[in-house]
Amino acid sequence: QVLLVESGGGLAQAGGSLRLSCTASGPTFSTYAMGWFRQAPGKERDFVAVIRWISGSTHYADSVKDRFTISKDTPKNTVYLQMNSLKPEDTAVYYCAADRNYSGDNYGRETEYDYWGQGTQVTVSS
Repeated sequence: QVLLVESGGGLAQAGGSLRLSCTASGPTFSTYAMGWFRQAPGKERDFVAVIRWISGSTHYADSVKDRFTISKDTPKNTVYLQMNSLKPEDTAVYYCAADRNYSGDNYGRETEYDYWGQGTQVTVSS
């Protein structure tokens, strides 16, 4: 069983920055990928970014590309989401997720992920 704990959400102004963290505990992660999703009020949960644990390869949603950066600290079993140039439309609950057997395909689908964090609120004011 993998436990994911997020932190770092909060309030930011448009154009500002926030960094989210997600620390994982449990089995080793050689075949894992860690991702971030977000869910705005009244909307579906959407893919944001993913990083393959062993290689560090990444993918991003078009809406956040060039503004957000996903990274990892392997010894700490922690993944980060650096969010720059924030926009009001980035307001959402952000969820960390882990995929046990990441193939590089379908990374944008919720069903690919086996474990989820509790979510952290990000609010961007205009």
